[in-house]
Amino acid sequence: MVSHGQPDLLRACLHSLEAHPPSVDMRVTVVDSGSPDNTPDMVAREFHWVRLVREQNIGFSAANNLVLRATHADAALLLNPDAEVHAGTIDTALATLRSEDRIGMVGVKLLQPDGEIDHACKRSFPTPLSALAHFTGIGRSEAAPAALSQYRATHLGDDEPGDVDAVNGAFMLVRMEAVREVGLLDEGYWLYMEDLDWCARFWERGWRVRYEPAATAIHVKGASSGARRRLRQEVAFHRGMGRFYRRFQAPQNPAPLNALVYLGIGAKLAVTLAITAGHKLRASRR
Repeated sequence: MVSHGQPDLLRACLHSLEAHPPSVDMRVTVVDSGSPDNTPDMVAREFHWVRLVREQNIGFSAANNLVLRATHADAALLLNPDAEVHAGTIDTALATLRSEDRIGMVGVKLLQPDGEIDHACKRSFPTPLSALAHFTGIGRSEAAPAALSQYRATHLGDDEPGDVDAVNGAFMLVRMEAVREVGLLDEGYWLYMEDLDWCARFWERGWRVRYEPAATAIHVKGASSGARRRLRQEVAFHRGMGRFYRRFQAPQNPAPLNALVYLGIGAKLAVTLAITAGHKLRASRR
């Protein structure tokens, strides 16, 4: 678990693990990645059973890799501090992971606090068209055709278990045998898109990624990184988009399309930063 501020969310997450532990031995590690507040002190004071690692703000991938690199467990759970598990969540996910030899990763049904599903808990790898549709909102409509809604893995029902391209980094249960073959999270992603990258590399090495809706968890979506991304986070998000596309899709596409995709990512970043600046300017005038 990687924390960066938001102690109340982390406290709720740890309490959920305490209340709903799996039936197997569990060791919980919190890597505090440069929290600007008392988050690590809260963990040390209130959760003596948690192993706490204090680090600089080294990023999501690097912080998780510290633990993955050192573990001797058969399976590891990457859990966001803005998530809370329910009774049986981890055991059900573990049973799914162990049900077939080539299942390398399991994600669960993530619910937002209002009960709505977080559609990012099951995803297909984005194409330029589906990404454009998703970010404009067209692809999020229930009436959107498959080519536009593809990012949300609409081929699979919300309550239907099955293989998907990717699950969400808020809850990723991984088989360590697969991790040793695939490799750790790519630390070239400071924040965002590293979960999609990892899932793609799992599939490349023949390890399946499975969505299991019989297990559920709460995900306070976006809370651990703030309601509105800061400048460094926005840049990291858009750089991650470019890195993922360059690695997995650009080699198969013609150069003009690649140039258009990179231009689109840059334009989206510019628009997002302009909107953010506008919000800050209006807030300062109030």
